[in-house]
Amino acid sequence: MALRPRRTFRQRRADSSDSDGAQEPSAEPGAAGERAAPGPAEEGLPSGGGRAAAAERPRWARSGARGRGRVWASSRPAARAAARGRGGSGGAESRAVDLPTDKEDGTHHSSESKDDQSSFSSGSSSLEEEEVSSVVNIPDAAFIRAAYRTRKLARAQEDYISLDVKHVSLISGTKKNSEDSESEPDDHEKIIPFIPKLQTLRQRMAEETTTKNEETSEESQEDTNQDIWEQQQMRKAVKITEGRDIDLSHSSDSQTVKKFDASISFPPVNLEIIKKQLNTRLALLQDTHRSHLREYEKYIQDIKSSKSTIQNLENSSDQALNIKFYKNMKIYVENLIDCLSEKIISIQEVESAMHALLVKQAMIFMKRRQDELKHESTYLQQLLREAETSTNRSLAVDEKTQWSFEEIESRRARRRQARALSGNCTHQEGTSSDDELPSADMTDFQKSRGDILQDRKKIFEDVHDDFCNIQNILLKFQQWREKFPDSYYEAFVSLCIPKLLNPLIRFQLIDWNPLKFDSIGLKQMLWFTSIGEFMESSMKDAGKEDSSDRKILSAVINKIVIPRLTDFVEFIWDPLSTSQTRSLITQCRTILEEHSTCENEVSKGKQDILKSIGSRMKKSIEDDVFIPLYPKSAVENRASPHSKFQERQFWSGLKLFHNVLLWNGLLPEGTLRELGLGKLLNRYLVTALLNATPGPEVVKKCSQIAAYLPEEWFKNSTMRASIPQLENFIQFLLQLAQKLSRSAIRDEVKEIILILVKIKALNQAESFIEEHNLDHLKSVIKEV
Repeated sequence: MALRPRRTFRQRRADSSDSDGAQEPSAEPGAAGERAAPGPAEEGLPSGGGRAAAAERPRWARSGARGRGRVWASSRPAARAAARGRGGSGGAESRAVDLPTDKEDGTHHSSESKDDQSSFSSGSSSLEEEEVSSVVNIPDAAFIRAAYRTRKLARAQEDYISLDVKHVSLISGTKKNSEDSESEPDDHEKIIPFIPKLQTLRQRMAEETTTKNEETSEESQEDTNQDIWEQQQMRKAVKITEGRDIDLSHSSDSQTVKKFDASISFPPVNLEIIKKQLNTRLALLQDTHRSHLREYEKYIQDIKSSKSTIQNLENSSDQALNIKFYKNMKIYVENLIDCLSEKIISIQEVESAMHALLVKQAMIFMKRRQDELKHESTYLQQLLREAETSTNRSLAVDEKTQWSFEEIESRRARRRQARALSGNCTHQEGTSSDDELPSADMTDFQKSRGDILQDRKKIFEDVHDDFCNIQNILLKFQQWREKFPDSYYEAFVSLCIPKLLNPLIRFQLIDWNPLKFDSIGLKQMLWFTSIGEFMESSMKDAGKEDSSDRKILSAVINKIVIPRLTDFVEFIWDPLSTSQTRSLITQCRTILEEHSTCENEVSKGKQDILKSIGSRMKKSIEDDVFIPLYPKSAVENRASPHSKFQERQFWSGLKLFHNVLLWNGLLPEGTLRELGLGKLLNRYLVTALLNATPGPEVVKKCSQIAAYLPEEWFKNSTMRASIPQLENFIQFLLQLAQKLSRSAIRDEVKEIILILVKIKALNQAESFIEEHNLDHLKSVIKEV
């Protein structure tokens, strides 16, 4: 294996002549910084031409060669051969041997590296001694273009892949020789290093020294540039005297200053001329100032005049007053709507809670009454079956039924005691409403009701009176009606007021219970009186007698009060309770009669509530009326439980009959006759009377039935026959009178004749008197 020859550092002389450039086109300017390894013949002192080239080599080329080390030395062997074309054939041979040595021999790496370093240090020292300070001649453009074209042609000719491996290696080596520092190899020709090559300690130290030198030079260059930039900025900031020509070159000797020409003459100047010019200038400024003062005063006057005009228009103009009023009214109504829209949710919640509480209490009473009736009836039926079978063993009663009987008797005892204290001795068993609650349940009810009312108070506690007081709200609209009646009626305010007052009226009706006898009437409510005063003030206007404001109260009742009253009728009202029925009738008369100023407005609401009342009474007749029929042997004894139970149920049915007929004048007459006479009297009461034993008690019951019948039905003086629905009752009276006339109790017959006369059954009464020769009773008929 051939040994690597020692290398020296040479630089090609850059001649300025075109002939030298033409003779050596392959020697490029970029190769001046490359190192060339000499052959064996040149191992000693370099030749004269080589020394001259080394002398002309610049310092930066030398430092760059040292920095690259061994990697740089083995990268371009062909370029070194081209640079030393005149050195002889020995050098070319050594280089030809050097190329395969780098690729094949890896064992002599460290020894060769040492030889290279020793050669490098000796060559560097010799070059430093022989170096002469000189200016490098840069080749011209023609020379560079010729070299570039030659290199391009050489690449184009060898751009193929040979099948001969050796030839390919030679071609690739030739390509590497043709490269220079300006052009990089193609991508497919680059050797990609996957790991960094190993370097000796000396090479790494040299590389670090080169990097530090480069950084130092860059920092010094930046400092120089900074100084130049600061000088330029300072020159721009300083005013340059006119006539001075500043040379921007680095030499200060090139700067030339234009001197003042004394030959130029100026006009003569004296104190008078200066004074005259100043006076003129002062006069102009004073005139300008005076004109500005006049304009300022004019603007001040215009501003004052404009403000005065605006104030006068606001104070005296009707149009401005109208706009101001309408604007304030618009803002007020918007705020009112926003307030009520926010509070309506809370109002609905409290209203629903109160309604649910009352419904719950009503359902408790209704369920208790039906359960007690069922238990007692079942127990009596069992007693009756035991009596029929003639068994003497006692009837077993379950614990629940026994507790129910005890509870019923305790409530009845308390009611008897209360009636005795009040002096009511005419009360009949079975006519009580039985709406007492245990003390614990009553306490819970009162607590829940108090909590709801407390929540009710909190709804409007943060609202001003102008937005929650109905009287103040109506006062705003009354002012509008008095000031601008045309726009008030054109805006149909009367149709909007009921909708605006809806939440506030519902708020006041939360604690209103029309079924309680001590509940406040509608006439005494604040919203009712406020709306009434608003309507009266509207009717005082002679030109608006038929104004739409008269319909406000009817609209409020139709839209707010009647729906709430309907809920009470459907879910809370107990038709068996006389007190609830009387209170409800009072409220309904107030709503449907006294304040039905416009029939069209209340007709639909009136029909709805009356329909609800009729449906509720019909349901009560079907569910709550139960009069059992027992054998005469079971009821002959007035103290027997069967007789007592039958009596209580009869009087309970008679009480419902009375409550139904109390609606006379409100409900249609046909509805009352169908419910009271057709369904209740003929189906239940007359049937129970037919099963009873004739006597004073039966006559008393018949007298009570006749007393409950409305007198309006029998006011016709020409009437000789009663109404058709009473035919069964009249026949029962005639049978009862006939039985009593045969017995010892004949005084009761006169009472029966009086009942027939009251219900206008005059023909039947006369026939009975003539048939039984009761001439002393004819006077009774004549009195009618």
